[in-house]
Amino acid sequence: MKEGWKKVRLGEVAEFKYGKGLPERNRIVGEFPVYGSGGMVGYHNEYLVEGPGIIVGRKGTIGSVFFEKRSFYPIDTVFYIEEIKQGTDKKFLYYMLLNLKLNKLNSDAAVPGLNRNIAYQQQVVFPPLSTQNKISSILSAYDDLIENNNRRIKILEEMAQSIYREWFINFRFPEHEKVKMVDSELGKIPEGWEVRRLSDVCNIIMGQSPKSEFYNTTGEGLPFHQGVKDFGKRFPNHLTYCTIENRIAERGDILISVRAPVGRINIANTRLIIGRGLSAIRHRDNLQSFLYYQMKNIFLEENTMGSGSIFNAIIKEDLYKLKFLLPDKELDKNFDTLISPIDREIENLSQKNTNLRYTRDLLLPKLISGEIDVKKLSIDTGSLLR
Repeated sequence: MKEGWKKVRLGEVAEFKYGKGLPERNRIVGEFPVYGSGGMVGYHNEYLVEGPGIIVGRKGTIGSVFFEKRSFYPIDTVFYIEEIKQGTDKKFLYYMLLNLKLNKLNSDAAVPGLNRNIAYQQQVVFPPLSTQNKISSILSAYDDLIENNNRRIKILEEMAQSIYREWFINFRFPEHEKVKMVDSELGKIPEGWEVRRLSDVCNIIMGQSPKSEFYNTTGEGLPFHQGVKDFGKRFPNHLTYCTIENRIAERGDILISVRAPVGRINIANTRLIIGRGLSAIRHRDNLQSFLYYQMKNIFLEENTMGSGSIFNAIIKEDLYKLKFLLPDKELDKNFDTLISPIDREIENLSQKNTNLRYTRDLLLPKLISGEIDVKKLSIDTGSLLR
């Protein structure tokens, strides 16, 4: 063991406190984030813990770990850590917990659960405080870049969605004053616009699952997605691969879940194979930005389609006959020309975040274990929240 590093039990440096029940119906929207075991689940007008603090999944997504700078409200599916032993950097503790993989300590076969006493018994190695500060500074630099990119992505997404709503929901598109409204299957729409079937406008591929013997996690073949398990906020994460090319989604295709949860949407960021839980959709004029935002509007709520009807699954015929709004005077093309550069920038920022997370996750165990020695590095640690 390196000089100055000490082996201790987790319970000696941190206290895991129980979160408090706060049903969604009792939340009053405010400025304080509410955390469950899967992460932030909303906001409340009161906080339970003064930030910064650490949240650890107790029930459900056990062993998940989150760091929150702001004051927050942890609900009863999590533990939280607000007080730590003197000589401990709270951000270092957060990264150490990430590396500890508490999700492997499931103590309840029926409902996944993390036993606090078992967690307390886990042996961990802590370096001197100055080394902790340096390690947390290095890793925080990656997280800060990711957070900054996420803010930029959010602004860009809001811009694009706002323009879509203005043009195609509120019908305040350029020169809309000159167009009268007429009746349609979808209610009042501008004269000259049409309500068409999705299959009239787009090419649709329904997924089909190859035999599991062709699956792997070593990157052999193409990425394979059976359903939404590995969906991200906008682009899927590729964890499973398949050596049999069956139903293919090309890069840029809109991926939509056709089994519960119906209507969850991602965009293929590479060529991939889709299983029976997904379909891949491409606009025949390649207006993928226009298609993406219209599909997001159609499936505004998961498991519902357009009219609000609830579906546990949708078949090929349901998807084909989905009502699709088709504007005239190339307004869809104008929208796509305007929004496509925004969507490309979102994809670029998302890819940067993927690369940053990959590098951070490679460094994490090496720094926490001392394999990479930071003792002689000159690092500004003054701006970190403890």
